[in-house]
Amino acid sequence: MSSTNEQVPDPEVPARARTRRYSASYKARILDEYEQLDKAGKGALLRREGLYSSLISAWRDQRDKGALAALAQPAGRPSADPRERENTKLRKENERLRAELDKAQKVIDVQGKLSALLGQLATGSPTSGSEPTP
Repeated sequence: MSSTNEQVPDPEVPARARTRRYSASYKARILDEYEQLDKAGKGALLRREGLYSSLISAWRDQRDKGALAALAQPAGRPSADPRERENTKLRKENERLRAELDKAQKVIDVQGKLSALLGQLATGSPTSGSEPTP
């Protein structure tokens, strides 16, 4: 007879199978180990980890496609996001237009003051508001 402390495993199979998820580092580690083993060692690794050879093939394809994609990218600094480039361009244009507007407002102020001064000189009226002395 078994003792009461021992747990009897549940013989029921879950109604829904769980999908296992593997991290990239786990996949890389298993692929490295798998590729260094002989046929018997490969089988032992698969049994130990509870994996199928089809997973190894899929992971190998993923690794190779990732390496090809990485090699296909141009060397050097990655290109900026097109939206970010457009935002930078628009910010610079906005700053330039603000500076032009500020200049135009100053010119308009000066022209207004000059026009008032010329108008006063043409009519002969004093600028200080007092009567001219004869």
